[in-house]
Amino acid sequence: MTTLVGEQLRSPLAESLVKILTNVFIWASNVATFMHRRTESPTVTVTVPGPTLGVVGGGQLGRMLAEAAAPLGVDIVVLDPTPDCPASAVADQIVGDFTDPAAMAELAARSDALTFEIELADPDLLDELAAEEGIEVHPSPDALRTIEDKLVQKRTFGEADIPIPPFHRVDDAADLRAALDEFGSVMLKARTGGYDGRGNVPVTDPEDAEDAIDAVGGPAMAEAFVDFERELSVIGVRGDGQIRTFPVGENVHEEEILRETIVPARTTDEVTEEADRVAREVLSHLPGRGVFGIELFETAAGDVLVNEVAPRPHNSGHWTIEGAVCSQFEQHVRAVLGWPLGSTDRRAPTVSANILGTVDESQPARLAGLEAPLSESGVSLHWYGKDEVRPLRKMGHLTAIGTDDEAVEELLDRARTLRDGLYFD
Repeated sequence: MTTLVGEQLRSPLAESLVKILTNVFIWASNVATFMHRRTESPTVTVTVPGPTLGVVGGGQLGRMLAEAAAPLGVDIVVLDPTPDCPASAVADQIVGDFTDPAAMAELAARSDALTFEIELADPDLLDELAAEEGIEVHPSPDALRTIEDKLVQKRTFGEADIPIPPFHRVDDAADLRAALDEFGSVMLKARTGGYDGRGNVPVTDPEDAEDAIDAVGGPAMAEAFVDFERELSVIGVRGDGQIRTFPVGENVHEEEILRETIVPARTTDEVTEEADRVAREVLSHLPGRGVFGIELFETAAGDVLVNEVAPRPHNSGHWTIEGAVCSQFEQHVRAVLGWPLGSTDRRAPTVSANILGTVDESQPARLAGLEAPLSESGVSLHWYGKDEVRPLRKMGHLTAIGTDDEAVEELLDRARTLRDGLYFD
């Protein structure tokens, strides 16, 4: 038998098969090498001074984008309807509505590429500008279409077998009662426009259905309440042939508003790995380049479900400014321009704590009590430059950097104490 096999291997047919297989292996190896090189080092020519990036939206995210872009030699122009918006302190501003064709055309004319920092950007108008002006828009307007409508977002992820909570479309009170019959209790969410708890109404009693529909004020979806252990998030980046993720963060909310983000998250390695896997799966279904904020639930059973996704830098990624090698804002600039991405490695344990409007009614913004955080080693202040403080409005944040031998609970307590010592006078 051994001799026969040897003879078969020496036959002309066998030798031809060996040559073919060898060539196939070499070809596959070359393709793998090429793809690896493309994934790690996209071919792009980078020079400084760099291009001008146009941003739809000039709030605190636009402000921090401009702060991150400046060292790269990239100029920022923002479009925002509020005169002297937060970003205007560090970027040029065009005053205009997000859906104003003339204002958007001016933004495109002054820019080499376009992005957005708010979901109120009009994807159809962005598509028109891309076609008429020949300008790149990232993330893709199609990604914005998918994400800006929470029902479309959930359907897209569900069809892709990405884990999500059960949900129902809600057009009227009868639809909401049907969802309550099935799920027991739900979070009623406005399909568009809601943020920081706005547009979200918890509902447990069918008799409250009419009032809940009125409170949302438009098309909605009902999502089953999730018995979660903690809320997590992953800041993901899609570059030119690259996908990278920052370490998983743990988010603490009160009244539907983010208060603190803790990195590393206080969870198991298994949950962390699953959160990263799910985030990468989400990124694979969203076209275009840029940063995406992916909010997640960790259930009591250790499962990971997608809560919501934002096609832009996210509040839960502010810790990356001091806590990561390359911040989410610099990553977004790099990704949108097609430049190589930076490292997403964490420098140290980090906690970011939001500074919210601790007032009962609107008043001019004047923050006091800053001596303690400014005197504390490893603590950084970020003020968003808003002229008016309103109840629970996001006015800034503190970031506290720890050491590997400091318990993350101690770092969280330190950040909270310093933040809670601030006040508006």
